[in-house]
Amino acid sequence: MRSGILFVAALALGAFGAHFLLDDSGYVLIDIRGYAVEMSVPGLVLGLILLYALIRLAVRLWRVPRRVGQAAGRYRDNRSRKRLTDGLLALAEGDAAKSERLLGRGAHRSDAPVVHYLTAARAAQQQGADDRRDDWLKLALEQDSDDGAVVLLTQAELQLERQEFEAALATLQRLQSRTPGNGRALALLAQVYRRLERWDDLESILPGLGKTSSLGPAELSSVRHEVTRALLARAASEGDPDGVEAVWKKQPKATQVQPEMVTAYARAVFRCGDHDRLEKTLRKALKTSWNPALVEVYGELQTKNPHTPLAHAEAWLTRKGDDPVLLLAAARLCIRNQLWGKARSYLESSLAMQADAVGYRLYGQLLETMGEDDAAAEAFRLGLETATAAALPALAAPTPAEPG
Repeated sequence: MRSGILFVAALALGAFGAHFLLDDSGYVLIDIRGYAVEMSVPGLVLGLILLYALIRLAVRLWRVPRRVGQAAGRYRDNRSRKRLTDGLLALAEGDAAKSERLLGRGAHRSDAPVVHYLTAARAAQQQGADDRRDDWLKLALEQDSDDGAVVLLTQAELQLERQEFEAALATLQRLQSRTPGNGRALALLAQVYRRLERWDDLESILPGLGKTSSLGPAELSSVRHEVTRALLARAASEGDPDGVEAVWKKQPKATQVQPEMVTAYARAVFRCGDHDRLEKTLRKALKTSWNPALVEVYGELQTKNPHTPLAHAEAWLTRKGDDPVLLLAAARLCIRNQLWGKARSYLESSLAMQADAVGYRLYGQLLETMGEDDAAAEAFRLGLETATAAALPALAAPTPAEPG
């Protein structure tokens, strides 16, 4: 549109000028170092126009190689982007070999070669070609103009997928030295420490995990609880009651009131054998919050004075007589005090409310102690049925052999 308007304006201007020039074409003399050039005004105008056209043509010809190069570059860039797109689609469709081939070919001319190399590494890993995967990752790291965080994170993720935990740990430690506090790196490091059961190391990065958004509050709490349970279990397996207490005292108040964590702590103390101190701890915890798991541990206590926990358990029964777990705990404590009749009564009441394989086993053992072998066998049978969640078929009596 603009060119058309300029062309019409030029015609109008030319027609207007011709109207005056045809009457008197004028005279132009140009003297350059003794050389004289004579021409009319229209001739001068025409000459200037031709000179301008020649200059424009020369400039265009001079720019041709560069424009050809630019066009070729655009073509190669478009082809590289197409290969990236096709490679990503092939990987999504499950054709890892095609994806790796396309991405590798398109990386050289791409304006984002790191993307090509990282995706090619994933495609190589899907084919089980870990050597090629590492080669692609090396190329990506060489092309990364930043700190290499994206490449190292991808490498760690791929190593975790392959369960190469020691290698992933080395990669993440390298990344941590470059970019301390990287949230994604900390989350991956937590996974590595969990799989390697390096609980002390995992505990040391919990504050850093809490400051990042890599883990949500619920997931962070779950990791913290897992670490605490593992450290408590380790101290208990070593028979170290002081170690158990040291782990527990380091926990925040919110953790120390969680029922499952209190149970883990109680089990650890129980394994260390300090049952008298544990009895007081459990009583205090149950007074604050009634927890069936803690009641179960309470029933297994072997204190120096077995009458004390039984007295407390029977006091609780006056208020919670319909609690099958408490009845089972009371039965255990009665057996500890050799009160067979009372233990039997508590067990029968508990089992009537809730069938329990452990309860039936304890009931069978008690009946054996009391000399009731047939009843004990029936209790063991019911316990087996409860444990397997299936009724056992009754076996037919053997047919007497005919006299020969």
